[in-house]
Amino acid sequence: MHLGKSCPSMRALIARVGPCTMEIEASRTPFQSLVNAVAHQQLHGKAAQTILGRFRMLFPGGRFPGPKALASVTDEQLRGVGFSRAKTAALRDIAEKTLSGVVPGSKAITSLSDEEIIARLTQVRGVGKWTVEMLLIFTLGRPDVWPVDDFGVRTGWKLTYGLDAMPSPKELQSLGERFRPHRSIAAWYFWRATDTNRSPEAS
Repeated sequence: MHLGKSCPSMRALIARVGPCTMEIEASRTPFQSLVNAVAHQQLHGKAAQTILGRFRMLFPGGRFPGPKALASVTDEQLRGVGFSRAKTAALRDIAEKTLSGVVPGSKAITSLSDEEIIARLTQVRGVGKWTVEMLLIFTLGRPDVWPVDDFGVRTGWKLTYGLDAMPSPKELQSLGERFRPHRSIAAWYFWRATDTNRSPEAS
C-alpha cells in the first residue's frame, strides 16, 4: 500500500489500526450532506444525530426532506428540534441555493473537481471549506482530500509523529504531500490515531 511506504510512522499506524474501514454515504444528496454537516458543527456526534432524528420527524414518514419540503416548516419548528438561530439560517440558505443550482444535484456534482465543489458550496451561509471537505470524503468518496483545518487530523499527526505540539494548517498542507494521491485515507488514519489517543509506538 502506498501509504505504508510513505514513512515508518504511518506504516506503524496502519499496522496498529488495521485496514481502512471508512464508510461512504453515497446515497446522500449534496443537500442532505450539507444539512447533516451543519447539524454536526460544534456538537458531539450523538447530540447531532438526536437533532437530525427530531428534524426528520417534522416531515411525512420521518424521511429526510428535500430542499422544497423545508419551506413547509417554520423557523420556530427548526429551533424547537435543536437547531440554533444561525444553523436555522444556514439550512434555509442551503435549500435556497440548492433550488437555484448553486448547490448541484447528485449527478451534476460528480462532474466537478474538488476545487470547483469547494468554490460552489462555500458560497452557502454557514458552510466553510472543512464542511465541504467532509462531503468530498464521506459522500463523494474523493480519494485525495486533505482537511488541514481538522482538529482530529492535526492531533493525530502530533500523536503519530511524537510531536510536542500540533502542526499548523499551513505546515500540515506541505507535510501531507507525501501521501498523495491517497490523502483522504491518510486523514482517516490520523482520526483513528486521535480516537485511540496514543502514538503507534505505545501499542
